[in-house]
Amino acid sequence: MTRSAIQSVVSRQILDSRGRPTVEVDVSLLDGSFGRASVPSGASTGSFEAHELRDGDATRFEGLGVLRAVANVNTDIATAVRGMDACDQRKLDDFLRALDGTSQLKRLGANAILGVSIAVCRAAAQSLNQPLYQRIADLIQNPSPQMPRPMVNIFSGGLHAGRGMDVQDFLAIPLRAQSIDEAIHTMSRVRNAAVRVCQQMGLPTLLADEGGLSPGCASGKDALILMCRAIELAGLTPGKDVVIAIDVAAAALQNAEGNYNLARESVQRSAEQMIDMFESWVKEFPLVSIEDGLGEEDWSGWEALTLRLGKHTQLVGDDLFTTNPIRLQKGMDMGVANGVLVKVNQNGTLTGTLDVVMKAKKKGYATIISARSGETEDPLIADLAVGSSAGQIKIGSLRTSSTVSKYNQLLRIEAQSNAPYVGML
Repeated sequence: MTRSAIQSVVSRQILDSRGRPTVEVDVSLLDGSFGRASVPSGASTGSFEAHELRDGDATRFEGLGVLRAVANVNTDIATAVRGMDACDQRKLDDFLRALDGTSQLKRLGANAILGVSIAVCRAAAQSLNQPLYQRIADLIQNPSPQMPRPMVNIFSGGLHAGRGMDVQDFLAIPLRAQSIDEAIHTMSRVRNAAVRVCQQMGLPTLLADEGGLSPGCASGKDALILMCRAIELAGLTPGKDVVIAIDVAAAALQNAEGNYNLARESVQRSAEQMIDMFESWVKEFPLVSIEDGLGEEDWSGWEALTLRLGKHTQLVGDDLFTTNPIRLQKGMDMGVANGVLVKVNQNGTLTGTLDVVMKAKKKGYATIISARSGETEDPLIADLAVGSSAGQIKIGSLRTSSTVSKYNQLLRIEAQSNAPYVGML
C-alpha cells in the first residue's frame, strides 16, 4: 500500500450560502495528508445535470436534507475506496462512477461522489506538496496555469432573486485589467457604484442569492441601461474599460408551447423574437456574452442564435450542456453556441469536469468555470480555473463569504505563483 493510499473518508451535513443542507467530506491518507471539500447546489438547474440526492423528509429542512448522501459516503463509498491511491484521480473517479452504476449518479448521489472526488484531490495535493491548482494542472498535463478573467454579478433576477427581473443575471467583465488584483478592484468600483445608482433612482438594493443587487427593473433593456450608468458612475467607460454579460436562464422562462414568458413585461416571445431582442441589445449596449439565451432543448433556436450572433458574441451553454460531454458533443456537431459554462456539481467528478474543459477548448469553445447560487466557502473553483487555464471564471458578486472566498483564493494564487493573467480582452 502506497503512502498516498486513502485511509479514511468521513462525511457530514453542513449548510450552504442559502442555509440549505449540503455535503462535506474529509479524506485522510496513510501519510497523514488531509483533504476537505464541500459541495455547491444550484437554483437554476438543467434537467440533464448529475443528480443531487436529497432526503425528501418534509420534517427536516423542508425535505432538502442530505443525510442519505452523507450515509452513502460514510458506508458504501468509504469502504470501497479505502486503500486506493489518492494520486490516481482518474482511476478513483471512474471507480466512483462505476460504484454508483447510473448515468446521472442517482443511486449514491452526485453530491456524495463529488465531495469525495474533490477531497481526495486536495489530500493528494498535500501529499505531493503541491498547491491545488498545480495538482489540477498536472491531471490534464497543463504546463502553463493561467489566471482567469472574472465575470462579476452586479444585478440579479430570475430564480436568483424571486423573479424580480426576467433575465437572471447581469454581469460586468473588466476589459483593461492586467492582473486579478486590478480586475477585482475594477469590479469593486462598478459594484459599489451600482448601489449608488439604485439609491439615486429609488430602486431596492436587496441582495440576491449570489450577492448581486435586485433592483427589479421592468425590462432587460432597463437593467442594461442601469449597468451602463453604474460603470460610468464608477469613472469607467462602458465598452472600453468594462463590458457586460447576461445569464438569461431561458429554460425557466419557457412555457409548454416552447415560447418564452417575460412576465415583467407581460409578453411572450418566440425563439426568433428572443434572438431579435438579443441582437438589438448587442447593437445598443457593450453586451459581449449571452448565457442560456434559449431553452435547454431548443436546439433549432440555438442554431439560429449562433448563426445570427455567434461570430461576434460569446454564446454560452449552461443548462444546454450541463457540463456533460455527450450534450457538449451534440452542440459541437450542430455548431451550436461557442462557449460552455463549467460547473463541477453538474458533472459529478473532478476528472469528468476537466474532460469537458479540454473537449471544449480543443474545439475552440470558450470555457467559463462557474460557481452555483448555493455555494459554500470552499474555494475550489478558483484553483480549477487557474489549473485548467479555462480563461474565465464566474463566481458571483463581491459580497458574502461564499463568493469572496473564491476571489480571495485567486488573489493568493496570483501572489504566490507565476501564473500569468489571461490578459486584456
